[in-house]
Amino acid sequence: MLQTIDLRGRLAAGESVDYVKVVPRAEFDVARAMEIVAPLCEDVATRGEPALRELSERFDKVVPQQLRVDPQTLAECAEQLDPELRAAFEIAIDRRRRVSQAELGEPQVRVELAPGAVISQKMIPVNRVGLYVPGGLAPLASSVIMNVVPAQVAGVGSIAVTSPPQADFGGLPHPNILALCHILGIDEVYAVGGAQAVAMFAYGVDGLCPKVDMVTGPGNIYVVAAKRLLKGRIGIDSEAGPTEIAILADDSADPAYVAADLLSQAEHDPMAGSVLVTDSAEFAAQVETALEAQVRATKHVERIRTALNGTQSGVVLVDDLEQGLAVVDAYAAEHLEIHTRSAHEIAARVTNAGAIFIGPYAPVPLGDYSAGSTHVLPTAGAAAHSSGLNVKSFLKQVNLIDYSQAALGEIAESVAVFAEAEDLPGHAASIRVRFA
Repeated sequence: MLQTIDLRGRLAAGESVDYVKVVPRAEFDVARAMEIVAPLCEDVATRGEPALRELSERFDKVVPQQLRVDPQTLAECAEQLDPELRAAFEIAIDRRRRVSQAELGEPQVRVELAPGAVISQKMIPVNRVGLYVPGGLAPLASSVIMNVVPAQVAGVGSIAVTSPPQADFGGLPHPNILALCHILGIDEVYAVGGAQAVAMFAYGVDGLCPKVDMVTGPGNIYVVAAKRLLKGRIGIDSEAGPTEIAILADDSADPAYVAADLLSQAEHDPMAGSVLVTDSAEFAAQVETALEAQVRATKHVERIRTALNGTQSGVVLVDDLEQGLAVVDAYAAEHLEIHTRSAHEIAARVTNAGAIFIGPYAPVPLGDYSAGSTHVLPTAGAAAHSSGLNVKSFLKQVNLIDYSQAALGEIAESVAVFAEAEDLPGHAASIRVRFA
């Protein structure tokens, strides 16, 4: 089912291997998608709500009676929740909120560089954010928690949520999404999806939705393209591509666990990536056998088989765990599971991953829902330079520069000399005029 990429012996043979190029990865042409979404976003900017309604009919095959969901509908969805599901929601909210509060860290930095020369820093929450919650193949109610909770803990004053309208629910987003918004105290919710939702947030729509300062949350390639197109007009969290899992395992791992975790990621999307990196060909074969049995017994067989058979998924055979570490660091997975002896030691040496799941009892679905960590994570190798969505994603770091006359005088000529070296005499004069 999974393609095999055999890297064994290549280093010993003196071959140079670029792991970034050899590991499986989905093709995700955001630039091409931008060409498609650009006129849609411009249409929303120009015509506002009529454009949103036409695009909803075109792409979602349903037009909501109201694009903004009535708060009473949110309350009704919360009342109708199954008690067990509501309890699961509340556990996930509590754990994510507790971790988010810890993520805040020290409230302020203050450094006195010399008498009267003080640089401090304060964290200011973004004033208004728009949070996108996917509808698509799976209505990701969990994304409400992962976006809203850290924004609330950061102190964001105005939070709006949008999710695609669903024909099955009369043009409303999924009831679980609406219920979670009510539980979390969010009453500004829109039944708008796709690139047009990002445009609505970025430009604002008169009489419907005020402009936001930042848009966060995962979505399909057109949502990602709209975020890239409108970045600068708004802040964004990241450009989330197809979801992915890498598992680094040796022969001590349980093949049934590993197979189940590869399958669970493939369940998201036909473009989802499931990659096993192991130094044991025998173990890889055991995982393949377990996968075949598990896929036959699961629900979304076609979607899962498409993902597992795709070029973005596979088994990478390595000489040893040292090479395995190098491979997973090059892959920079959104989700990385470690199923090895001394898993904690191995995890401590990983440098590139969106989130690291250690040992047999920390599977990725735990992080998707109730671990307390974020599930809005960098994809497509972006974990090499970016972090997952967290409290600080919603905070701006602002320096406060407070110098007395004496403190400025101490370094005034040094600053002026520096300015003149850059051929900016006006800068130098701005300093010297204070001591003329």
